[in-house]
Amino acid sequence: MPIIEVNLLEGRAPEAKERLIQALTNAAIEAIGAPRESVRVILREMAPAHFAVGGQSLAAKATATAQSKVEEDWSDES
Repeated sequence: MPIIEVNLLEGRAPEAKERLIQALTNAAIEAIGAPRESVRVILREMAPAHFAVGGQSLAAKATATAQSKVEEDWSDES
């Protein structure tokens, strides 16, 4: 029984997650001949604050990017 675990950031549409589940299931069937009913897929969603790259969470990076954009837009108006 193949078990496929996927970690992804929260926020995707339910339809997109269903497509991912179907694609992963089909890949397991094609790659190793697993019976469809034996394939298990686990999606683990995480908040951007719970995932970091280079020592900075994605939430903090998004906040910094947004703040930088606001400052840039404000300076363009001056």
